[in-house]
Amino acid sequence: MPRVYATPEQLAAWTGQPAPADAERLLTRASEDVDDALLSAVYRTDAAGMPTDLAVVQALADATCAQVEYQVATGDDGTGAAGRWGSVSIGPVQLGDRRGAPQAPGGLDLAPRAHRALTRAGLLPGVIW
Repeated sequence: MPRVYATPEQLAAWTGQPAPADAERLLTRASEDVDDALLSAVYRTDAAGMPTDLAVVQALADATCAQVEYQVATGDDGTGAAGRWGSVSIGPVQLGDRRGAPQAPGGLDLAPRAHRALTRAGLLPGVIW
């Protein structure tokens, strides 16, 4: 069972809007993205792999909600297929420039606000300006 770091209620509070009908699926996918961004992060977890420090719990929830908010705003359905190219043609195949977005290792399109939440919690290296 995948780890999910935020609830539909937390997502609604984060966005100020009712959670979408598929919020649980979106939160699951966004939690996977957060996990991918944290490949080298070190923090205490319980037997299920969930963080135990309240600051880390909050940072992961914030990052997960920010990731869903970002994906919804960019038209992504959580699959990672949307928003990757500036233009696309099928025949004969043409792909335009990749759209600029913060990229974590492995090509993950991590939301800027998710990156900020994780960095502020000391889970990602970097400086917040």
